[in-house]
Amino acid sequence: MIGEYSPFSHLHPGDKVLLAFSGGIDSTIAAHLCKDAGLDVHAVYMCFLPEKDNREKVRQAAAALGIELDFLDLQQEFRNDVMLPCWRVFESGKTPNPCAICNPVFKFGKLMQYAQQNGCKALVTGHYAKLQDGILSRGAHRAKDQSYFLFRLTAEQRNFSCFPLGAMTKDQVRQLADQLGLPNAKAKESQDACFTPSTGTLAEMLQKEFSGRIRRGNFIHRETGKKLGLHQGIHAYTIGQRKGTGVALGTPAYVQKIDCSNCNIYLSTQEASLFSDKLSVEGVNWHKTPVPEGPFRADVQIRYRTPAAPALVIPSGADRCEIVFDSPVRAITPGQAAVFYEGEMLLGGGFIC
Repeated sequence: MIGEYSPFSHLHPGDKVLLAFSGGIDSTIAAHLCKDAGLDVHAVYMCFLPEKDNREKVRQAAAALGIELDFLDLQQEFRNDVMLPCWRVFESGKTPNPCAICNPVFKFGKLMQYAQQNGCKALVTGHYAKLQDGILSRGAHRAKDQSYFLFRLTAEQRNFSCFPLGAMTKDQVRQLADQLGLPNAKAKESQDACFTPSTGTLAEMLQKEFSGRIRRGNFIHRETGKKLGLHQGIHAYTIGQRKGTGVALGTPAYVQKIDCSNCNIYLSTQEASLFSDKLSVEGVNWHKTPVPEGPFRADVQIRYRTPAAPALVIPSGADRCEIVFDSPVRAITPGQAAVFYEGEMLLGGGFIC
């Protein structure tokens, strides 16, 4: 038990668990906590990208912990099932959420299947989120809470998963790693998708990887309707963007709208134009049971680094919702996730359309 949070309450000493292992500090401490609870830890490193294949570092980390380690080569599957769908979203003028696309397919999809095939009782990851009795809630460290990325998990995936770091802060994780003498205790962590290139943007990298079409059009001044010149393709911009447009108007200008029908991008010098109190959501996955049939109140988070805002959620079909916020929110971005919470508990979510 960690405080009042019991991530291992459904397991017993000696149970075999599969750990999604990167060799980083979070999965390393998750492994330590599992061992400390008497669990039989079997680690698996998923190989997604040849240039980011850290097998030797991962072997050393597993050896230091004294845990078994396997490697799963999923490079082609990752390219087809995550990278290509992300490009399709960029190509349509939207901004994808790679982790929300990846998680249910790989960590809680292919890896969960591998765990079940190998007699494991649970799948363990280093996510900063709480999961108890199949109910997913925010992690104790709100600045690091990753429940937002997990809204697409099914009930089966949640019931089979285990998040030992849910009640811990990053500082506590680092302190424990330091006490254990782990070399990665002070390692710098990435804030980007795992396949974000070291130079250039993710959209540019994916366009080149898939020889994607570049849908060019005009920058349009929202306030005057004046054409401001050609842009580099709708995949290269996102709602709320200020820098990198190459347009000089003498005052800050923001991407206010991307018109996918004619590939025009509207720039506004009025930041207030970025605010709206409504959005539509598709592909909704419900954690709340029974599935709501009528409107209900919730806090809705529209971006990982943006606080949730109070709103009315109006179901409009099996997997669609309309959201009406109490107050306008900034830069609602198609392709990103809108996730619904009741207090700390995750109720469901979908993709902004």
